Amino acid sequence: MVEGYVCGEGGVGASNVDVLVKDTRVSYGQVVKTNGDGYYKAMFHLHNDNLGDPLLIEARGEQKNLKIEFDPKDLESDRKVRVDFGVACTGGGSPPWVWWGGGAALLVAGGALGARFLGSARRKVQGQGRSQGKKKR
Repeated sequence: MVEGYVCGEGGVGASNVDVLVKDTRVSYGQVVKTNGDGYYKAMFHLHNDNLGDPLLIEARGEQKNLKIEFDPKDLESDRKVRVDFGVACTGGGSPPWVWWGGGAALLVAGGALGARFLGSARRKVQGQGRSQGKKKR
């Protein structure tokens, strides 16, 4: 499987873009379209003798060349590669503000838990000081 994203300005996924994915050694290829998030996926049936074949991926006039790589002994895992096109491609999915908002929420929650832990530890230390003071008398 060859998958990835085609992005435009600001890392926003570009929809309905043709992506050519071609194994140039055997002259087999296919053209797939990106979805609304700019995601594309092309499926190939790879045999062990395809290992090292040159692969051409093209979108919007930009070409990327690589070699098909996988572990021929691994018969369980998917044989896939991710190839993205565009600057600052966020990989589709949620817009960046969602990630920033989620990060801020985690920071607040972590701060609240940390303050609670420190308060508990402080009370424990203060309690130990009082009990030691009683023993000294």
